[in-house]
Amino acid sequence: MEKFFAPGRTELAGNHTDHQKGRVLASAVDKGIYAEVEQNFDNIVRIRSEGFEDMEIDLLDLDIHPEEFGSSKSLVRGVASALFDLDARFGGFNAVIRSELNSGSGLSSSAAFAVLIGRIFNGLYNNSELEPKAIALLAQQAENLHFGKPCGLMDQLACALGKAVYIDFLTGDIQPVNADFGRMGLTLCLTDTGGSHAGLDTSYARIPADMRYIASFFGKEVLGQVRPEDFFSKKWDTTDRPVRRAKHFFDENERVPKMRDALIEGNAEEYMRLMNESGRSSEKYLNNIVTSVTDDRKLENGLILSEKLLDGIGAWRVHGGGFAGCVQALMPTEYFDRYKKEMERSFGDCACRELKLN
Repeated sequence: MEKFFAPGRTELAGNHTDHQKGRVLASAVDKGIYAEVEQNFDNIVRIRSEGFEDMEIDLLDLDIHPEEFGSSKSLVRGVASALFDLDARFGGFNAVIRSELNSGSGLSSSAAFAVLIGRIFNGLYNNSELEPKAIALLAQQAENLHFGKPCGLMDQLACALGKAVYIDFLTGDIQPVNADFGRMGLTLCLTDTGGSHAGLDTSYARIPADMRYIASFFGKEVLGQVRPEDFFSKKWDTTDRPVRRAKHFFDENERVPKMRDALIEGNAEEYMRLMNESGRSSEKYLNNIVTSVTDDRKLENGLILSEKLLDGIGAWRVHGGGFAGCVQALMPTEYFDRYKKEMERSFGDCACRELKLN
């Protein structure tokens, strides 16, 4: 049996910037998905995972199956399909999987699973010759086409690289970052507010669509290709949702390298100030906290409670795609126990977890 692992990830900065060729700050975390694997020769992937039904995927069928959207099975088929497009090798295997990344945990379990499958195919059939970025691209293609999630590349790249990184998707610049909140006297955590992501695909898809709509006014495909001064020089209707979301993009894209620098310098006060700016921008301009599709208020309630507990002390923001899921918070370590206790009073035992970055 061979062993494989893929870590989860946390987004530190760059909320909905990756799909516009923007900048992000993200990190792999110390929790992930483990697999014990043995190769087989019948072009079938068989996976056993505690708490889930056993699955079998026939690798002779690499078509997109809409009925599989959102499933682990679709990611296996999608990664194999991406390898086929790349003219790389793949084949059957039997695996027993154990995951520390619960669905809705905010640590990008789907990206980690897709990266894990990519690593398995790479190790078993490609002599581990595919680089981490190539594995990330396989995982993204699987999520976009087979899983039905119109995501950028941030999650997959952070999982595949396995460390904290600053990424500029426009220039291709990738910089490792020393992300040690402990040395700054801070604790980073995520609280799962319990909101469901079910039925939110349209809400997620509208964000990149709105941003591309604004980019089209400048003859560009995505906002990362538009000069900020050109956007801000126009007289826009600021009540228009695509305009507000474009403003968030440009403000957030400028903020990301500042947060990177504050993290590298160990400047806790500046980092938390910028993190709060990021959170307010997501709420006010990106509008990815509550959607009329579900009117789920759990995430909003988590942000309101975090403000009550941390105002003037720490920082809090929506984590990841939004509309449901997690609140990310950062605070001096001595405040964490109280914060955790109060958040779990509202959202349940074990809802708040400390994050350790790789």
